[in-house]
Amino acid sequence: MAYRFDFTPILTYADVLVRGVVLTIELILVGGVVGVLLGIACAYARAERVAVFSQLAGIYVELIRNTPFIVQLFFIFFGLPAAGVRLGEVEAAMLAMVINLGAYSTEIIRAGIQGVPAGQREAAASLGMTRIECFRHVVLVPALRKIWPALSSQIVIVMLGSSVCSQIAAEELSFAANFIQSRSFRAFEAYLVATAIYLALAIGTRALLKQLGDRLLYGANRRAALAARRAATTAAASGGAVHG
Repeated sequence: MAYRFDFTPILTYADVLVRGVVLTIELILVGGVVGVLLGIACAYARAERVAVFSQLAGIYVELIRNTPFIVQLFFIFFGLPAAGVRLGEVEAAMLAMVINLGAYSTEIIRAGIQGVPAGQREAAASLGMTRIECFRHVVLVPALRKIWPALSSQIVIVMLGSSVCSQIAAEELSFAANFIQSRSFRAFEAYLVATAIYLALAIGTRALLKQLGDRLLYGANRRAALAARRAATTAAASGGAVHG
């Protein structure tokens, strides 16, 4: 017997779906921004071999990269209360995403830092820059240019991993899909809609990150190249007019 699609029950729970999408986007924003900032700080400590912090960052990276995300999430939500630290479902989900992305982005950013030529650091030092000024103005931006596509992919991977947060009852998109299918018994339609929304979020996040990289990291170089080409074209045209 042919299956009859019926999306009416899904529309009945549209408000649940919308809340799930909003929370998923909030998890992406907080996890992405704070996670990358944490990764930059840890990458600086490891690449510059800052005393104590370099070792702590190394332990943190190895601990997170060699344990499952769901175990990290359960530890934060179910384990920390034993130590007197209680977090709500959303706060625990955000903290888990920040910690997870921070560890992976640390190694990606550190690879970019190590790819910056030593001569640039020596030139910055000869100009009297401090280590932090050199890192901020000379090392960080070229490093981010090199690894931005890999970092963007990692952010999208962690965003998709946010579906695990439904296991602690954080009402994100997967939680909404589970809730709707359990009430409507339309599992195919509920998960089909959730799949389509995840696909749109992943493509949208990747496109947004590409635009952000083009604007903040590559824009200056492209504008300079464009200005140089325009200047060369203008000079050639002026020379041609004089000879004519």
